[in-house]
Amino acid sequence: MEHLTMESFKEKICDCGLDGSGRAEWKYKGSVPAVIDFYADWCGPCRMVSPVLEQLSEEYGGRVNIYKVNTESEPELAGAFGITSIPSILFIPIDGQPQMSAGALPKGEFKRLFRDVLGAEESVN
Repeated sequence: MEHLTMESFKEKICDCGLDGSGRAEWKYKGSVPAVIDFYADWCGPCRMVSPVLEQLSEEYGGRVNIYKVNTESEPELAGAFGITSIPSILFIPIDGQPQMSAGALPKGEFKRLFRDVLGAEESVN
């Protein structure tokens, strides 16, 4: 899982008005769906979600990119998405608008959202 800064977010995810121009048109730059975990090191529920996302990163490798944004070190990026509680998880499909989910989710719920929102099915190994 990669940690995003404002610069790497603009490069890999979306410029979407983060340049101060006020334009907020969403145009995802990735080639596979993505998930962004907005977290802080001191957050207990965030620490519970992190190993789940690590597992999912391996299980969905190459089919879903999972990123993390530390809200303490990237307050401008967190503010751009109106993050007021953590963990907040942003689900980004290839086409369409991203969807935000707040709070710690169990692994089964992540898998359901991966399928329903991102169109990413589980591997049948």
